[in-house]
Amino acid sequence: MANEIILLNISGQDKPGLTSSLTGVLAQYGAKILDIGQANIHDTLSLGILFKTKSGSKSAAVLKDLLFKAYELGISAKFTPITNDNYENWVALQGKDRYIVTILGERLSAVQISAVTKVIADKNLNIDSITRLTGRLSLIKEEEYPRASIQLSIRGGIDSKEDLTAKFMDISRELNVDIAFQEDNIYRRNRRLVCFDMDSTLIQTEVIDELAELAGVGKEVKAITESAMQGEIDFNESFERRMKLLKGLSEDVLHNVAINLPITKGAHRLINTLKSYGFKTAILSGGFTYFGHYLQKELGIDYVFANQLEIKDGALTGGYLGEIVDGNKKAEYLKEIAKKEGIDISQTIAVGDGANDLPMLNLAGLGIAFHAKPTVKENAQSSISSIGLDGVLYLLGYHDRHIDLIE
Repeated sequence: MANEIILLNISGQDKPGLTSSLTGVLAQYGAKILDIGQANIHDTLSLGILFKTKSGSKSAAVLKDLLFKAYELGISAKFTPITNDNYENWVALQGKDRYIVTILGERLSAVQISAVTKVIADKNLNIDSITRLTGRLSLIKEEEYPRASIQLSIRGGIDSKEDLTAKFMDISRELNVDIAFQEDNIYRRNRRLVCFDMDSTLIQTEVIDELAELAGVGKEVKAITESAMQGEIDFNESFERRMKLLKGLSEDVLHNVAINLPITKGAHRLINTLKSYGFKTAILSGGFTYFGHYLQKELGIDYVFANQLEIKDGALTGGYLGEIVDGNKKAEYLKEIAKKEGIDISQTIAVGDGANDLPMLNLAGLGIAFHAKPTVKENAQSSISSIGLDGVLYLLGYHDRHIDLIE
């Protein structure tokens, strides 16, 4: 006897036992479920079940009983017959490449989501699922730290990833929203190491600028710092020039700056979650080990690589010890830590804001420009500019409920 393939679509008020009742009817008739999916928005259910059953009287009977059951449950049922050719074409699509698009912002609007999904549609890509990663926002209670994120799972062939990401970047600039595009592969689901820049990433300041202010050379040092972060002058040259200007600054000043470091919003939430899920973390900084080690204790970071200040007779000499940690050195340290921990480079994440972070951002499996300079955002794989550092968790696919378990 021939078989029929039928798509059952259910909609209506959600309540316990719906799926059990409907699949129970299918079980009575020995139907084979080929696919099933469910979404729930504001207690309104949308459930789809693709099933195969025998043609003829058995098919008519199962449809009749499903309609009766739907009526009892107070929900709507719609049946769509699917041809064998249609089904086989659909099955063939499962070999297509899969990608994840994550949209982040303080709040997400229809304009932003429409712009992103239009790019996806124009590229002839199919959205398989949409998942909200953040908790629901109250319309009455003011959120101290509003954040919203949805994740789109998409499928299909992409001619030019560069063109797609460029279009997403244009939307990001115009509509003040972050859009991350990643391949949905085994590495994306199994990241193990996250490396952070320190100044203007883990902390909301450039320490060397603060030290310069206290040394009375703030304007000179800040101008050099900004030029280096924009990639206008060589980092090593800028570092040596700034260090010489700090000569004579008292060591006591370092402690006072360290205990007052402004840790970036979301950093504690991010690091605590990463540690709980077994990630290794590292600070790779062109700043100073003195402050990196303070943050290591404060946040529970595993590794710190930064520049070491030379101190004699209780004051800075204007020099440093060891090699300068520049952009290339950061990338080397990322590789070194990954090798030591037995982690594939594709399982690593790097987060930073300046031009000297680009080597490690581009080396890592996922490079994230965090509240970065325009030139850095344009050359990084992904960026976060609309919310705090814990936005990294949403790029990893974590839902607030996974994070709240830790908190």
